[in-house]
Amino acid sequence: MELSTVEVDRPVRPVEDRELLTIAEPAVVRAAVRELARPHRWTAVVASLVLVGGTVVGLLTAPVLGHIIDLVAAGRGADAITAPVVWLVVIAVGQGVATAAGAVLVARLGEGMLATLRERFVERALRLPLERVERAGSGDLTSRVTGDVAVITNVVREALPAFARSVLVIGLTLVALAVLDWRFLVVALVAVPIQAHTARWYIRRAVPLYASQRVAAGEQQQQLLGTVGGASTVRALRLGDEHVRLVRDRSQSAVDLMLRGIRLVTRFYGRLNLAEFAGLTAVLVAGFVLVRGGHVSIGTAGAAALYFHNLFNPINVVLGLLDDAQAAMAGLSRLVGVAYGEPATRAGTARRAGRGAVRVAGAGYSYRPGHPVLHEVDLDIAEGERVALVGTSGAGKTTLAKLIAGIHKPDTGLITVGGHPLPEEGASPVALVTQEVHVFAGPLADDLRLARPAATEAELRAALARVGALSWADALPDGLGTVVGENGHRLSPAQAQQLALARLVLTDPPVVVLDEATAEAGSAGARVLEESANAATEGRTVLVVAHRLTQAAAADRIVVMAAGRVVECGTHDELVRAGGSYASLWAAWSGSRRPAAAPDC
Repeated sequence: MELSTVEVDRPVRPVEDRELLTIAEPAVVRAAVRELARPHRWTAVVASLVLVGGTVVGLLTAPVLGHIIDLVAAGRGADAITAPVVWLVVIAVGQGVATAAGAVLVARLGEGMLATLRERFVERALRLPLERVERAGSGDLTSRVTGDVAVITNVVREALPAFARSVLVIGLTLVALAVLDWRFLVVALVAVPIQAHTARWYIRRAVPLYASQRVAAGEQQQQLLGTVGGASTVRALRLGDEHVRLVRDRSQSAVDLMLRGIRLVTRFYGRLNLAEFAGLTAVLVAGFVLVRGGHVSIGTAGAAALYFHNLFNPINVVLGLLDDAQAAMAGLSRLVGVAYGEPATRAGTARRAGRGAVRVAGAGYSYRPGHPVLHEVDLDIAEGERVALVGTSGAGKTTLAKLIAGIHKPDTGLITVGGHPLPEEGASPVALVTQEVHVFAGPLADDLRLARPAATEAELRAALARVGALSWADALPDGLGTVVGENGHRLSPAQAQQLALARLVLTDPPVVVLDEATAEAGSAGARVLEESANAATEGRTVLVVAHRLTQAAAADRIVVMAAGRVVECGTHDELVRAGGSYASLWAAWSGSRRPAAAPDC
């Protein structure tokens, strides 16, 4: 018998009530970038030298073309321009090779830094206190590891090499203009005030806009996850229309911010076109005056015009990349905020560091102030005892299980394991196993070693054998070396759950909380998983959130909850004889007659 199909004691936290994960300040981001770049400094040096060389070679094109113009103006024959044309071919080939090599080195530099950041982010995210993740909402974390990483990756692979090349071209082209005639450089600078003002105008508006876009994307994703994840609760409470409205509002907010960004970029490029027109006009007028005065040749004036015209693209690239840069900076601030800013628990395995006795004294908890879910709960679980939590929807059994597992901290009261409060840092003595099981992509052995990195193959096989999974693991194409997870061998839900239980055996915690670990496997599969769970938890203190009465009946003791309080406790036989709420549930399931009395716990 299923006691609960809707867990309303696990509400979806409204987006407005969420405390988002840290967003790093600019100074922290700069420090993190310096730290990430330090191991790759020689790659940066070589990339800079190669790009400078390629840019210098490319800048020879304009004077060679100017020389050809002078030859034609002087009436020289076709033979005179053969050598300059050959030089143009050589310059084009040399520039192309150097530019490609430099781009590869810059991309390698960026990819190396990004890989380190991703590793640190994942490492820190996996060590975040679960309560902190729940306060922020899973949408905030997933949007950082998906959308933000995608934006930064695109910048590293495409925008960063283009930016590096363009900056070099701009700087060296201005030097080349000065070499031709310093007056060309002076008039070319007419465009600079317009471009500088445009850049400042854009940055002032883009920085907060892109930060808002990333937050809106996280809120949209969180609302979608909450609505889909709590679909059964939404249907049961007839909240479908309300959740559709919330999803629509979050989506509309994200769309509105996106449209604001498009309008901003359009105005930005319009102002850049004005700067180009003003600058090119100034250079052409200066060339006309200087040629007419005999100060420079037509070829030199032509080379100056070509130089400035060639500045259009790199300047637009640099200023245009401000758009990508602002989006990337917003995403980088969110990644660095987790990787370098969020406090995390220390890594370690939850070995048997203490005894497994659990004590809950006066525990109270509310997801939102003024709406308590638990009220002054007292519960003692002896070491090695198996206790089942029973109750109807909204009784608070899952919330109590999360408090004991350390996911939430009680608002009032105290929870101890082995006589000590649950640690805020370090390895927890309590392991939580739920129906939500993830199979990590990679060899099955690597998946198991996530629980104990130093485990030998014999220990892995022993853990699988203990939960009844060794037979199907050996039957895989490559045994424990078979790649499972995404793009690998698909495990059935029951096999995935047994894999999680094998990880539990390897982790070896003194206390285990089982919540829906076998609830959805079907009758035959449920029996197999219950046997696996019993084997994995043998010798440990176990708290089972019981969704079937057969789970409760097999426990050493049953705790019945209602409205956030413990109302009954005892063995199965004691509670059936007592005639309380548990006896009613058992009678409805078994068809037996309900006893008359209903004493309190």
